[in-house]
Amino acid sequence: MSNKYLFVTDQRLWLPERNIYTYPDIMVLEKPIQLQEGRTDTVMNPCLIAEILSKSTKDYDRSEKFLAYRTIKTFQEYLLIDQYQVYVEHYVKTAANQWLLSEYKDPEVTLTLSSTDVQLKIADLYENIEFIEA
Repeated sequence: MSNKYLFVTDQRLWLPERNIYTYPDIMVLEKPIQLQEGRTDTVMNPCLIAEILSKSTKDYDRSEKFLAYRTIKTFQEYLLIDQYQVYVEHYVKTAANQWLLSEYKDPEVTLTLSSTDVQLKIADLYENIEFIEA
């Protein structure tokens, strides 16, 4: 991942085609970083975005936000990580206007992040998390 940058929260993303800003939970960007014109604090070229799903944001993260993210030319991969149970949705862009969804519920499975050439065990995403049963 030497030709990429990783940002965890608090990094602003500009979506010019939607005229909106978002603050993804995690972003990976290709070098060189593309900044919004006239700004030094707002990026525009993520290849991977990950969001931690909450009860209040999960529908937005899966629908309108994902739709907005897909307007980014460099965007190739989207991870949605459920915080209440072991469940990860992994979307990979396979062609123009085509996305492949893989779902993971087994903590022992390893997924490959193709845009970063990184392998990640699902259990590592949930390390030290204790789920509360409802």
